[in-house]
Amino acid sequence: MATGASVTRGKGAARARRAANGSVVDAGARWGLVARGTIYLLIGLLALRIAHGGGAGQADSSGAVQELARQPFGEALVWAIGIGLIGMALWRLSEALFGASGPDGRKASKRALNAGRCVFYGFVASSVLSFVTSSKNDEGSDATSRDLTARALELPLGRWLVGVAGLVVLGVGVGIGVRAVRRTFHKHLKRADMSRRVRRVVDVLGVTGGVARGLVYAAAGVFVVIAAVDYDPDRAKGLDGTLRALADAPAGPWLLSLVALGLAVFGLFSVALARYRRV
Repeated sequence: MATGASVTRGKGAARARRAANGSVVDAGARWGLVARGTIYLLIGLLALRIAHGGGAGQADSSGAVQELARQPFGEALVWAIGIGLIGMALWRLSEALFGASGPDGRKASKRALNAGRCVFYGFVASSVLSFVTSSKNDEGSDATSRDLTARALELPLGRWLVGVAGLVVLGVGVGIGVRAVRRTFHKHLKRADMSRRVRRVVDVLGVTGGVARGLVYAAAGVFVVIAAVDYDPDRAKGLDGTLRALADAPAGPWLLSLVALGLAVFGLFSVALARYRRV
């Protein structure tokens, strides 16, 4: 009886895994990658405006959604982006539950990472869709960062919790940049389906975009650590505040221009992944 129950559970798990890797999740993942790419393209363009003194909007997902909504059929486009991000969240959830593609896809650490990605993309999808379903507009990444930091600082050992969180974000940024330089994304690509020229282009997009994205994450982590040290939630910055801080650095407009172009390039890389990534 025990053996029969084990076989039944095994068959059930296998069916669930096949469903998770089926055409619906595949389509959702690729739609999600295009949605993510669109957001990063818009953030890059908004940051480029800031670098050249013309940026009134926020260079984050909130500003990207507002920019998209101004276009013809803008509300429909925002819905498409939000639904795509839900697809991304569900894809990451399936990888957390059943394992990702690749030799290390079923490791506990990999599953935990994908669970975190699921929560992150679910949150972003919620904020995007709230733009068209609620009269209350998203206040943006900076306000969110300040509010979360202020609440955390009020907790017992709050300063230490915020400091550790900042170091984690800093580490994530460094990790993103290092993985981009090492081209670890190769293991996720259908390289047999790519011509030599396409491989070279995707490599340039992946390395350039990944380094820029990692730099922004790392800089945001530094600001969270500073907020912990100073016990001041206003020192914490979201994506928009981090990019504007780069503009205030020496040679800031040029530095921000390079980072902005890098974020736009990461958007193009995400679109390329929608075509060539293994899901």
